[in-house]
Amino acid sequence: MGDEQGYVPPKVWVWDQESGGRFASINRPAAGPTHDRPLNVGRHPLQLYSMGTPNGVKVTIMLEELLEAGHEGAEYDAWLIRIGDGDQFGSGFVEVNPNSKIPVLVDRSGPVPVPVFESGAILVYLAEKFGAFLPAEGAARAACLSWLFWQVGSGPYLGGGFGHFYAYAPEKFEYPINRFAMETKRQLDVLDRRLATSEYVGGPEFTIADMAIWPWYGQLARGELYDAGEFLQVQDYRPLQRWTEQVWARPAVQRGYMVNRVSGDPSTQLLERHDKGDFESLKRSASGDRDERA
Repeated sequence: MGDEQGYVPPKVWVWDQESGGRFASINRPAAGPTHDRPLNVGRHPLQLYSMGTPNGVKVTIMLEELLEAGHEGAEYDAWLIRIGDGDQFGSGFVEVNPNSKIPVLVDRSGPVPVPVFESGAILVYLAEKFGAFLPAEGAARAACLSWLFWQVGSGPYLGGGFGHFYAYAPEKFEYPINRFAMETKRQLDVLDRRLATSEYVGGPEFTIADMAIWPWYGQLARGELYDAGEFLQVQDYRPLQRWTEQVWARPAVQRGYMVNRVSGDPSTQLLERHDKGDFESLKRSASGDRDERA
């Protein structure tokens, strides 16, 4: 790898897996499966294949919010896809998502299973299926969808840009960190200004726009994403902080945050979710572990 000033791109790019850093083992310049592995199927109408990254959390929050609102048809099995192990390149996963990214939802409630990939598309699909968390028409719907797709377009700058170069790149370089920190700060300011005049991002009601934005920017505002809170001075965005805690106070959000989580406090890691009682089982297990340590 050349240094920041001296690298000159070759005329023809050639993949060097050794230069890939932390994720070298799972990144490659081609699509398609790498191994045969069918997907598990549970007993509920909706089957989710995911991991508790921000994009995965969007969907588990939505599903838990639907159940909280009384939509029994939203019961789901959440199967853990360990992206660090390359599970997303299994043949069954690639069949339902040729892009090999989490999350993927398969709706098996009808005569033919319906796969949906891309987190924003899943949120819209579920909102329309259940008639919830997406205004039906007019300016309110337009605002909700505008902010949803704002997140879809902005997220790569925060995750693949700032997050990658600040937290994951094998070497630290000033230019990309400064470039993406500047853009992340601009995005935080966009949200902060919106939330200074609106209770939720999409308007007066909690919607899929909030569900899409909170796992990225809410967790960043709480100092939980990339350990970058101090670096970005997230505490200065007061309306954003107000909204962040308001969303976090929702029980369904807290449950959705736990599903398919593989890092952090073990008491928040529900690796797979197949029944609403799984949360209580995790709570009892965590309590027992604390008692044993005591």
